[in-house]
Amino acid sequence: MKYLKNKVSLGLNHEKCIGCSVCVEVCPHGVFGIKNKKAFIIDKDACMECSACQMNCAFDAISVNSGVGCAQAVYYGLIHNTEPSCDCSKSNDSCC
Repeated sequence: MKYLKNKVSLGLNHEKCIGCSVCVEVCPHGVFGIKNKKAFIIDKDACMECSACQMNCAFDAISVNSGVGCAQAVYYGLIHNTEPSCDCSKSNDSCC
């Protein structure tokens, strides 16, 4: 499943990552992979901002603003049968 392109709040600090692969194991959408003993983001747009990766990263290498990004707008749209929108067109940077 894809969400809104280039709007996910997911971040990865490569310097803090030790390549333990916990993020790979807990991510329900396969957003992460391991290469050269470090995590990398395979497909940022597949992130649903559930924050499972952040909550399980013992090294504080992952950041995500769960529930405030545009992925949340997709869920709201699905639940209410409307088009997903986080009002980014209004230059409201707090949502994206």
